[in-house]
Amino acid sequence: MKTKEQLMQILDQFQTEGNLVSAEPFGNGHINDTLKVTDDKGEIKYVLQRINHNIFTNVEMLQNNIHIVTSQIRKKLEERGETDIDRKVLNFLPTKEGKRYYFDGDSYWRVCLFIPNSKSYEEVTPELSYEAGKAFGDFQSMLADLPEGALGETIPNFHNMEFRLEQFHDAVKANPAGRLEEVKDLVEEIEKRAKAMCIQEDLYRAGKLKKRTNHCDTKVNNIMFDANTQKVLCVIDLDTVMPGFVLSDIGDFIRTGANTGAEDDENLENVNVNMDIFKAYTRGYMETAKSFLSPTEIQMLPYGGRLLTYMQTVRFLTDYINGDTYYKIHSPKHNLQRTKAQFKLLQSLEEHAAEMDGFMKEWL
Repeated sequence: MKTKEQLMQILDQFQTEGNLVSAEPFGNGHINDTLKVTDDKGEIKYVLQRINHNIFTNVEMLQNNIHIVTSQIRKKLEERGETDIDRKVLNFLPTKEGKRYYFDGDSYWRVCLFIPNSKSYEEVTPELSYEAGKAFGDFQSMLADLPEGALGETIPNFHNMEFRLEQFHDAVKANPAGRLEEVKDLVEEIEKRAKAMCIQEDLYRAGKLKKRTNHCDTKVNNIMFDANTQKVLCVIDLDTVMPGFVLSDIGDFIRTGANTGAEDDENLENVNVNMDIFKAYTRGYMETAKSFLSPTEIQMLPYGGRLLTYMQTVRFLTDYINGDTYYKIHSPKHNLQRTKAQFKLLQSLEEHAAEMDGFMKEWL
């Protein structure tokens, strides 16, 4: 990390206000380096981030996407007559040259206003899931009339199942780490479901499913709440906001939030779908998203949970077969354990598929 003097020099490139005196590590994000910026009165004024250029290779596109999204949300909030808007949408500062990021010759940096008197949650309860559903549904609703093509793909093919299966098949064919024999049963299970898990791409090509503006990281800790009222303020972590299918966004919350176990749980008996979480999130989501969703999308929302869980199963197993080249691991079999835990969740989702699909009839 940079020295204090270097960080102050970086901050000086942006259109900040006040006498800023420190920038210290903040939060527990895994992708970008995040720092809280404090003034001489001890108040947190800004958030400074070093963008992970290894993941977000096109920073110009990334920051342009965020500018389009935050401008659209601000406009919608103003049309609603909302107050306190700077706490309800992220506000990124331009540099003194008017750019949306600063490159110091080594790293890319950005600055946004700190949202005072706010908090986020790590745990997932039915109550928080309901609020999260409303928040992400409202987020998508405000962005629903952005024209197709307005945003670029910050991580190309991020939730493209056909692409993930291509990567998987390449790994199986090459077997670079010599692990294929060990996982042949899991490979067979993936192949059995492959065609059914590419439905959304087929429907898109047939003109029966639209690409919309997705968040692509729909976790409860990506929502800021008012510390006093516990009401939702805004959705944060906009790096992966890009075109996609709504099935992906609800699917990712089901995969992460409605799992009774851990993503890499060694005891597979712990891993099942929590139907209370699924129902609470879906109710909240449909309250704010129903107005722009098609009947096909509404009907297929639970399929999104199965799809994203299958996709993550495929990605973990692909990495294991390749010799653990993508995900950080904490033990030699970590990716295999992740694969087995995700597959167990997929099986639980499949067992509850009829109940979940039936739950959607309320909105059809």
